[in-house]
Amino acid sequence: MTDDHATPPSAERAVARLLGLLELEEVETDLFRSQSTDEGWIRVYGGQVVAQALMAASRTVEAPDAPLRLCHSLHSYFIRPGDPKLPIVYKVERDRDGASFTTRRVIAIQKGRPIFNMAASFQLPEDGLEHAVAPPSDVPHPDTLQSDADWTRENAEQAPEPWRSIWLKRERPLDTRPTEPDSIEEFFNPKKRPPQQRHWIRLAAPLTAGQAADPVLQRCLFAYASDMTVLDTCLGPHGISWANPALQSASLDHAIWFNQTPDMNQWHLFDQDSPMAMGGRGMNRAIVHDIQGRPIACVMQEGLIRYRP
Repeated sequence: MTDDHATPPSAERAVARLLGLLELEEVETDLFRSQSTDEGWIRVYGGQVVAQALMAASRTVEAPDAPLRLCHSLHSYFIRPGDPKLPIVYKVERDRDGASFTTRRVIAIQKGRPIFNMAASFQLPEDGLEHAVAPPSDVPHPDTLQSDADWTRENAEQAPEPWRSIWLKRERPLDTRPTEPDSIEEFFNPKKRPPQQRHWIRLAAPLTAGQAADPVLQRCLFAYASDMTVLDTCLGPHGISWANPALQSASLDHAIWFNQTPDMNQWHLFDQDSPMAMGGRGMNRAIVHDIQGRPIACVMQEGLIRYRP
C-alpha cells in the first residue's frame, strides 16, 4: 500500500486556493476579512465558513509564554446562505481566557447581516484518561478506490446540466473516496439503503513541510473537509439524491470535537451514520480515524432535508 499523492496541476491549484481562503486579513483588532472565491457554488460552502471562523478565532488565542492552545471543540449555526462572490467579515469576541481553557465566539457577516455564528473552546495540552472505539475493520484501503474527481470526469457526459458543466470544470482541493461508490444511475436515482456511509478524505495535493507542521492550519483544513459528505447520510433510507430538484437541503448546524491534530496530507476515514430524521431535518454524525486507526475527531451536523415532490 502506498500513501503517495498524485498531484495533477488542477489539484495543486485547488489546494493553493483553499490555503489562500484561510489567509485572513486582520482589518481591526479581532476583526478579519476573508478573500472571496467564485467556484460556481450557488452559496458559500459551509465547510469554508467553519474553517475561516476557526482560523479567525485561533488568531486571537495568544500564548507567548505557554504551549499553544488548540481548539478542542466548536459548535456553529448556519443562519443565512453566503454569497460566494463577496468577502466575509469575521468578528471575534473574547469571552474568556482561563488557566486551562480559552473561549471565543465568532460571527460571520455579509452585507451587514450575520450569516453564521460559532463558539469555540481551546485547551492547553494536558494528559488524562484515554479510551476510543476501534475503527471499522472491513473498510477497503483508499488506494483501491476511485476518487470522486475521477468518477465525475468519467460520468460527466452522461449527467444532465448543470451537473455536467460543474463536474467538468470544478477543481477539487479534497481527494474524497467513498467505500461504496454509486453508478451514475444510482447517483441521480438512488435506492433506499441504511443511513450509513464511509468516505476516505485527504487533501488532493500535499502541504509543504512547514504547512503540515502547523496544528492550527491542520485543524482548519479538517474543518473545511468535515462538511463535505456528512449531510448525505440522512438521505439514504429515503432513496433521495441530494441532486434531486424537489429536495431543499442545507447545513443547519455543525459541531466538531478534536481528539488529536489531523494530518490532512494523510487519509482520514469518515465513518458516518444518521440516527434519526424528522420535521424536515436529518441528524448526522461521523467518527473520524486516520489511516493508522487513531481517533482524530467526532463530527455532528443537523441538516435541512425538506422534500417537496
